[in-house]
Amino acid sequence: MIPPVQLTIDGTAVRIPHGRAVALALDALALAYAEDPETVGHLLAAHAGAVLCLDMAICHEDTPDHIREMRAAEADGTRDALLDADLDTVLTADDAITLSGRITRLAAHIRHHAAEECP
Repeated sequence: MIPPVQLTIDGTAVRIPHGRAVALALDALALAYAEDPETVGHLLAAHAGAVLCLDMAICHEDTPDHIREMRAAEADGTRDALLDADLDTVLTADDAITLSGRITRLAAHIRHHAAEECP
């Protein structure tokens, strides 16, 4: 499915909303926690640890790239254990071309109106 795109309210940027997918993922997490708080709590703690390790690896300039990649994979793994939802939009070639066309038209609209406002 091609995600909807629209202009922001002030008309200065293109918005690609992901709120619905995030809401569904949060709902699923809340239901899982209500069903088994101990297990989900442990999974959340493990994910928090993985995220902190990733953050440290990213922030320290002397961290080797392979360590950063390992920390990112660990965070991905704990996230996948918590969420049974794929939040990434995967597009076919035709859908990607359609989406890029929509974004291009909206961006051209923004640029055109910005040019009209500048004397």
